[in-house]
Amino acid sequence: MITRRNWLLRCSILINIAVLLYICSQLMIDSGNVPISPSYIVHVNPEKQQSPRAESSSSGNKPFNQVENDLREKSVKKDDAPQQVEEEQQQLQQMKDIVDNNGEDSRFEVPTEANSHGNKLLNEIVYQDLNLASTNTTYSENLLNDKDLENRLRSVIKCHDRDYDAKTEQRGDFWVLKNYIRADHGEIHCYESITYTTHADYTFLDNLVPLLERWMAPISIALHAPGFDFTATVNAIKYLRDCPSEAHLVRQFVTFHIYFSSKHIPKSVPKYDKVLETPYNCSIPPPYTNISYAQLYKTQKKLLYPVNVGRNIARDAALTHYIFASDIELYPNPGLVRKFLEMVARNEGALQRPKPKVFPLSIFEVDNTAPVPRDKTELQDLFRKGKIIPFHKKLCPSCHGVPKSKEWMAANETEELGVFHIGKRVGYFLHWEPIYIGTHDDPHYDERLSWEGKSDKMTQGYALCALDYEFHILDNAFLVHKPGIKTLKRDPKRAMLAAKTNQLIRKIIYPELQVMYGVRKGCAI
Repeated sequence: MITRRNWLLRCSILINIAVLLYICSQLMIDSGNVPISPSYIVHVNPEKQQSPRAESSSSGNKPFNQVENDLREKSVKKDDAPQQVEEEQQQLQQMKDIVDNNGEDSRFEVPTEANSHGNKLLNEIVYQDLNLASTNTTYSENLLNDKDLENRLRSVIKCHDRDYDAKTEQRGDFWVLKNYIRADHGEIHCYESITYTTHADYTFLDNLVPLLERWMAPISIALHAPGFDFTATVNAIKYLRDCPSEAHLVRQFVTFHIYFSSKHIPKSVPKYDKVLETPYNCSIPPPYTNISYAQLYKTQKKLLYPVNVGRNIARDAALTHYIFASDIELYPNPGLVRKFLEMVARNEGALQRPKPKVFPLSIFEVDNTAPVPRDKTELQDLFRKGKIIPFHKKLCPSCHGVPKSKEWMAANETEELGVFHIGKRVGYFLHWEPIYIGTHDDPHYDERLSWEGKSDKMTQGYALCALDYEFHILDNAFLVHKPGIKTLKRDPKRAMLAAKTNQLIRKIIYPELQVMYGVRKGCAI
C-alpha cells in the first residue's frame, strides 16, 4: 500500500513538472513569434544568425522544417485541447507563409507595434546591419508573377495616374512643348515602372540608344532647342525613331519634350500631330554627327544652357510615381527597374522608415578602352584592374563621394536589390550631389542656375538635407558615365560664370532656401 502511494506521488510530481515545462515552452514560443505580415521581414547580418543567442531567442531562427515538426508533436500531445491545436496550426501556417514569401532563415521577424520596446531595439539592429551590408539575399519566388508584383506595387505605392496629353505651356521665360513626341507605350499606371528623366541638346542624342538598351523602361527627355537648333532637334528625333536597328525601342519608351526661351523662338513650330509626317531620310547621317559646338544656335547667340529647366520639365512630365532624374551620359546597370520594383513590393524594414527618402546610385567613370560593366561583379573586376574610378574623382571627389563607398565596392553582388546603407548629406558629404531614384514629391531644381555656372544641383541637395531626407544607397545598382575618364581642364570663362553663380547662391538663393525649407544643423550648400 505504501509502495503504491509512493508510486502515485512520484507520478503526480512528474506530471506537474511536465505541465509546468509545457506551459513555459508555450510562453517562450509565443513571446518569440509575433504574427506579422511578410512585408515586415528584413535582412539580418549572417554573423548574428550564427550566434547561439540568436538561435535560442525564438523559433523564428530555426529551419522551417524543425519548427513544423515541433508544432506537430505538440498538437499530437494535446488531443484534449482542440482550440489550442487550432491555434498552433494557424501559427504553423503563418510560419509557412513567412518562409514562402521571404526565403529561408536569412531573415528575421520584426515585432508589430504591440511590442514597442522590441520594435525600437530591432529597428536599431536593422540600421546597423544595413550599414554593414553583409547579407546574402534569396530571390523571392512569389514576385516572379507579374500580376502578383503589380498587385503588391498598387497596394504599397499610393499614387495617382497622370495625363499624357501633348501641351504647349509657358514656364517662366521659356516655352515648353510638353509630350511633343510621345512614346508608343501610351498612358501607364503610376506604380508600374520608373521613368528615367533627363535633359540635353540634340548633340547628346547619340547616348540615347545605349542608355535605352540598359534601361528598357520609360524615358522622359527635355531637349533645349532655341532658334534654328529646333529643326536639327526634330530631325534627330526622327532619325532615332526611324533608322537605327533599335528604333522600335525609341518609339516604345522615349517621350520627347522641347523647350526654348521666349526670346529665341524658332521660325516655325509644327503641331505635335504633324511633326512626324515627313520621315527622315535614313541614307544620310543623323544631325548630331559631325556637328561642332560652334555651329549651335546657342553658341552663336552666347546662351547659357538652362540645365535645371530641362531637368524639371522632364520630371514633371513623367507618368510614374518613381522617377530617376539623371544625365543622359550616365548608363545604369541592366535590370535595375525590375529589381527596384521588386524591392519596393517587398516593402521591408528600411523602406518603412518614416522619414522622406531617396535611393542614390554609386557613379563611376570607365576607361575608353574598357567595356561598360553590366553588373557589380564586372564593375569590381574593372575596378581592381584600374579601368574604372569613382565619378569625378579627378575633378571634385567630394561632389560625388558616396558614404561607405569602400565597403560598397568590397561587398559581393547579390541577386536581389536592397538598401546597403542609409546616409546623410552632412560632414564629409556636405557637398554631395547624389543622383537618385526619387518621386514627384522631392524638391525641384532651381531654374536660375545654368550648367556653365556649375553647382546646379547643390541647392536641391540643401533642400533635401533641410527636410531631413534619408539617402538609401542601393547595394547592386550603379551608373557608369559614357566611356572616357575626365581630367581637370582650365576654363577661365566658365570659372568666371561659376563665381557669379556662387554669389547668386550665397546672397539670394541660400537665404530663400533657409526660409522655405528651414535650417538644420549640418546642412549647407
